[in-house]
Amino acid sequence: MNTAHSLAPSQVSNKARVLLPGARLGLLGGGQLGRMTALAARAMGYRIWTLDPQPDCPCAQVADHQLQASFADDAAARELARACDVVAYEFENVDLRLAQTIEQHGYLPQGSHLLAVTQQRLREKHAVAAAGVPVTAFRAVRTRRDLAAALAELGLPCVLKTTRGGYDGKGQWLLRSTADAARVPDAVFHGDAAVEPAGESDTALEAPLVAEAFVPFVAEVSVVVARTAQGDVVSFPPAENVHQDGILRFSIVPARLPQEVLRRAQKAAERVAVALDAVGLLAVEMFVTADGRVWFNELAPRPHNSGHYTQDACSTSQFEQFVRALCGLRLASPRLLSPVVMANILGEHLPAVMRHLPAWPGDAKLHLYGKAEAKPGRKMGHVNVLAPRLEEALELLRTLQVWGPLDLPAPRLSS
Repeated sequence: MNTAHSLAPSQVSNKARVLLPGARLGLLGGGQLGRMTALAARAMGYRIWTLDPQPDCPCAQVADHQLQASFADDAAARELARACDVVAYEFENVDLRLAQTIEQHGYLPQGSHLLAVTQQRLREKHAVAAAGVPVTAFRAVRTRRDLAAALAELGLPCVLKTTRGGYDGKGQWLLRSTADAARVPDAVFHGDAAVEPAGESDTALEAPLVAEAFVPFVAEVSVVVARTAQGDVVSFPPAENVHQDGILRFSIVPARLPQEVLRRAQKAAERVAVALDAVGLLAVEMFVTADGRVWFNELAPRPHNSGHYTQDACSTSQFEQFVRALCGLRLASPRLLSPVVMANILGEHLPAVMRHLPAWPGDAKLHLYGKAEAKPGRKMGHVNVLAPRLEEALELLRTLQVWGPLDLPAPRLSS
């Protein structure tokens, strides 16, 4: 299931640089993804700067230096670009102009264009469809009249999403009836569409909302793809994901789906990464329907929650691979070494984790993020549970006494 290939020279970006250990890596964002990227980079000998407005943010706790500044602070962005040999964003909800400033004054191999595409769901869907990956029918929504027309075309149920922002299920509404549509807050129809378009032709894609035809999926999968500026591509084994209340709770690897379905998902993810000229990591989330078809859901141009299993179960973690891609090093093997279940630790889980941790077996690998305050629904860490067989890993997860009774049946596809 692991693949690697190189593109023809005409398709390879001319922005490639090779940066050896000792170079400075700047991270735009200081959350848990920045923290785990910094830890991987430090192990390889790189020096770390981070820009984040929060003092003692997770990444700052392990970095060499923090620029405590707003994500819209142009002067701070210039300083980060000048101080570092390479800069990367660890989440996509940053000011596009800030990324463009860094791109102009330093080395941002991910580029601002990829950020502009993934920050806006209409652009994202058009880009993925253009890459030849199946995308469910969708319509731009600017007014309640647009929403009524979209429901008439797409049918019910239907999913309504803000085109900007939103994560862990926020900014999304599952509409099962016209009454559900009437309850959508008026304020969301006046969302922020004033951000700079990615190009003149993109202005037609600006809308506060997008309506999507509902996909009757039986499973959710994601693939994290690494790509260098030289054009080399490597993808990690697909993860089977279980969400509750819009938040990823568990990632199961190997995914309990037919190999042909997983190959299709992996190829689709790689196709998108190449089409978007992605550098670094691109996580592609997809739905699987009962007939085995794979449908695009959304992108993340960075390390991804569903890729955390790679820290303990693969020969290379997504974070080391991210550093390798950014610094122009050869990508490493993503080989799966052990079946694994990744479980997110939310704020409400943390007391039970601390209470039962002394009795946890060594095959339950704990990762905490250093966040000062535990809130319900807030990601405080995760645990990777390893075992020789996937069924044993699932059973071991149940014995940790954190997530309550677990019912995680394998997806069922039609014959």
